[in-house]
Amino acid sequence: MKNFRIISVLSVITAIFAAVAAAAGIFYTSGGESYFYESIRGQQIEIYGRGLYQHMSSEVAVQGIAHDYVILFIAVPVLLISTFYLKKPGLKKILFHAGLVKFFFITYLFYMNMGMYNGLFIVYVILTSTSFFALALTLLNINPDTLKAGFEPGLPRKFIGGFLIFLSSAIALLWLQIIVAPLIDGSIIPASVEHYTSLTVQGLDLSILLPLSFVGGYLFIKDRKWGYFISAVTLVFLCFLMSALVAKIIAMALIGVNVIPVVFIMPPALILAVVCSIIFFKKIKPEAQKSTFYSSSSIHTGA
Repeated sequence: MKNFRIISVLSVITAIFAAVAAAAGIFYTSGGESYFYESIRGQQIEIYGRGLYQHMSSEVAVQGIAHDYVILFIAVPVLLISTFYLKKPGLKKILFHAGLVKFFFITYLFYMNMGMYNGLFIVYVILTSTSFFALALTLLNINPDTLKAGFEPGLPRKFIGGFLIFLSSAIALLWLQIIVAPLIDGSIIPASVEHYTSLTVQGLDLSILLPLSFVGGYLFIKDRKWGYFISAVTLVFLCFLMSALVAKIIAMALIGVNVIPVVFIMPPALILAVVCSIIFFKKIKPEAQKSTFYSSSSIHTGA
């Protein structure tokens, strides 16, 4: 595997800093109590008032803490295990690692850009950087030209591709509902902007992540090589992302926030993401663990 040592170092650094950031979000609780703050737009916002996310709204802060639980107790241990098993590379391991590292990259890209500034900003910068380069170097070990040949016949492309298309479309419609409704009624600014500058999550989702998932699903149904490439990484990514989103829904429900309609979308999406991932990876041929099924230049064991 090409650049194995570099990928391993970047992945371990990501795991360490992510554990620190997540633990701080969960266990650092100093500060006061929640209070109401009037935004520049005249909206009354309940501010969390304590811990790492003390300057964020209560609704968003509890989501961040829920996400941190998933990172600390699920994603970080799995990342360390995945990094260890990369010593003996195979197609399954490389695809899984790429999807997992993508989860860390997207997570801390959002933390770096949407959260209120706190003492861990530089940690978010480091995590965004290390996870991005770990992802890029891992993806360079995958050869799209031979990837499709690494799968056994009978892979349910319509089911898996249809799931990716449906989920990306459903979330896109959910976000567009938030954005378009104020444009129609003349208020312009969605209430969910609160005291923040913009809708960062919705913007990045609608511009990059959701179209990528949609196109990947479509190309996978059409049996195109890039469909296999995009879908494999996206499915693993979704397993972890949907776990975090379900945790966020639970956290919001516990403080009395209305979780409809997302409560009917995210939990089933998590189950389907796991099912599709299992089906997808079970169809990888045993011989696909050989270097000819990933990057043709990736036959080295070190950097």
